[in-house]
Amino acid sequence: MLPSIQDVILGPLNSQQREAVQHGQQPLLIVAGAGTGKTATIVHRVAWLVAHGVSPHSIMLLTFTRRAAEEMIRRVSSLLSRLGLSQESTHTSHIWGGTFHAIGLRFLRQLGHYIGLPPNFTVLDRSDAEDLMNVVRSELKLEKTDRRFPKKGTCVDIYSRMVNTGESLETVLESTFPWCCHWHSELAELFEVYCQRKAEYATLDYDDLLMQWLKLLSHSQIAEHIRKRISFVLVDEYQDTNPIQAQILYALSPSGQGVTVVGDDAQSIYSFRGATVKNILDFPKHYPSARIVTLEQNYRSTMPILRAANAVMASAKERFTKNLWSEQRAGCLPRLVTCDDEYEQADLIIREVLAHHELGTDLRRQAVLFRASHHSLPLEAELTRREIPYRKYGGLKFLEAAHIKDLLAFLRLAENPRDVVAGVRVLCLLPGIGPAKAQKLLEQVASSPQPSFDPWKEINPSRDSADIWPSFVSVMEDVASRNLPVAAQIHRVRIFYEPMLPVLYDNPIPRAKDLEQLEQIASRYKDRQTFLAQIAIDPPNSTQDFAGKPDLNDDFLILSTIHSAKGLEWDVVYIINATDGHIPSDMATGSEAEIEEERRLFYVAMTRARRVLYVYTPVRYYVSPSFADSRYGMGLPSRFLTPEVVECFERYHGDVLDGEMQANYQQYPNDLPSGIGKPIFARRSQKAGGDISMESG
Repeated sequence: MLPSIQDVILGPLNSQQREAVQHGQQPLLIVAGAGTGKTATIVHRVAWLVAHGVSPHSIMLLTFTRRAAEEMIRRVSSLLSRLGLSQESTHTSHIWGGTFHAIGLRFLRQLGHYIGLPPNFTVLDRSDAEDLMNVVRSELKLEKTDRRFPKKGTCVDIYSRMVNTGESLETVLESTFPWCCHWHSELAELFEVYCQRKAEYATLDYDDLLMQWLKLLSHSQIAEHIRKRISFVLVDEYQDTNPIQAQILYALSPSGQGVTVVGDDAQSIYSFRGATVKNILDFPKHYPSARIVTLEQNYRSTMPILRAANAVMASAKERFTKNLWSEQRAGCLPRLVTCDDEYEQADLIIREVLAHHELGTDLRRQAVLFRASHHSLPLEAELTRREIPYRKYGGLKFLEAAHIKDLLAFLRLAENPRDVVAGVRVLCLLPGIGPAKAQKLLEQVASSPQPSFDPWKEINPSRDSADIWPSFVSVMEDVASRNLPVAAQIHRVRIFYEPMLPVLYDNPIPRAKDLEQLEQIASRYKDRQTFLAQIAIDPPNSTQDFAGKPDLNDDFLILSTIHSAKGLEWDVVYIINATDGHIPSDMATGSEAEIEEERRLFYVAMTRARRVLYVYTPVRYYVSPSFADSRYGMGLPSRFLTPEVVECFERYHGDVLDGEMQANYQQYPNDLPSGIGKPIFARRSQKAGGDISMESG
């Protein structure tokens, strides 16, 4: 006998989750606190809809990574398979799952011709957009001004913020880039020509995927066609959406019918990307009939940690009221540690890390979190000195590696011979060809009604490239013909390009391995156009570039910025430099909105901890890391460590428990898993400066 829908879909859920899952078509806002089973609620809601006859073709699931969408759809499929429903009616591969940008691209490929987009447009990734911006910047001779003009990366940041927030150039400059205000007219001209060049070269940048999708939806007939296809729209991490994404949602469903958004206003921390917490806070205002379901039962952390996190958010100026709670009542209080300086902070952290490790908590189940990447440098130096393995989140990404960008440029040029950024990159790899000559060669290709590489057969652009030029043209013709599968196209380019690696770059062997890996990745795609678009929208995160000797130790301590840690969890978490100027950052205290986001960032860091939480507040910050320079400043505890918050902590001075609490620590339970729950002491005398009080908060 097959299990019932109620048993499979509703059985594992708590009452609030069930309420959200069974909701009808009216707009729904699920306010999901940290660790409250947000993903499970979305998955079970989608499964509930399909099990009750909603066609997977008519469900759109918008997430912030491709992997998140794939994992949710896989879990939906698993739930439905247990019900024994026919595969035809529950084929979850037909769900419109993906990021805003990826779904937008799908619609633009299908319907873009209605708004004038050429069918073979290519997508610029971030660095490609910077390169094109730099081409236009040079074209307008802005690099030759008497004052330093903003660099290409800053120009793209300004332009992207304008697009994603819908704000004017003047507003963006005044609020976020005040040092660029006197370049207002030049930047306006730069962005106008940049947009013209994108249109001429049949390219879209990352932001265009949203802007053009919204443009599609502004045409009533196209919008109605899309709405007839999509009955339910579910958006994950809605607190991290930007204004243009909210407009897309409103256009998909003006009445809110079938709309479900899930998020946590207390975890809105990406305003630097254009995201705004107002989207989730204003959702009930935009859809007055919206129902709000709040998830408060936390499945991650112990109650002592949640009390401290709740206390931090209790002072927030604007929020949805929620108080996280957990059935895990037992657990030690979080520890607030005052230390002399960053060097003692590093020493104390390493002592605790090793002590927890000895008691059974693997290094990889422990994480050190910080506001900015450079905050961890003293700790990294000490970890290296003591030969403790660690992994730091961040670094060179796969598509940012020069050799990967080179190879993809061959394919982009074959796909779209008008793509000047790709063309200049490819041609400049050849000896004797510079940017000016590359531009002229590309004009020859693009001048014909149907751009092709035939004009290059009859020329020899450089004496230095005479031997290699015929082979290069042959490669471009073979790849452009579309007769080869994508992986075979990459193989054809790779055979031509790999001999150049030792001349162009150092470490050619690991780079060649990366190219082989890219060829394997390409074998999963049906055509070049899809491959290029998807790898630009959702690139791999790592590369073997600059690889060293293999590390046989598969256990390592995690070091991460708080932004990179969002969505993750560890048994033991150490938050370092919890002082004003660090948390909150001194670069993010210019307005109340910025300070409130910094508060949410601190909350996100605290709620990554499952069992044990440490917060460190160094007293001294040295002006220079050199021991020859003894100048220092005094650090004040973070303004978020109010007296009410501090009351939720167990306080230490160095590694010595504060006051009477040391004698009372035995009251905490001894039945927690190894390495969890007991304060760890290194028997040594209290250091100088350890008597500095935290009473001021």
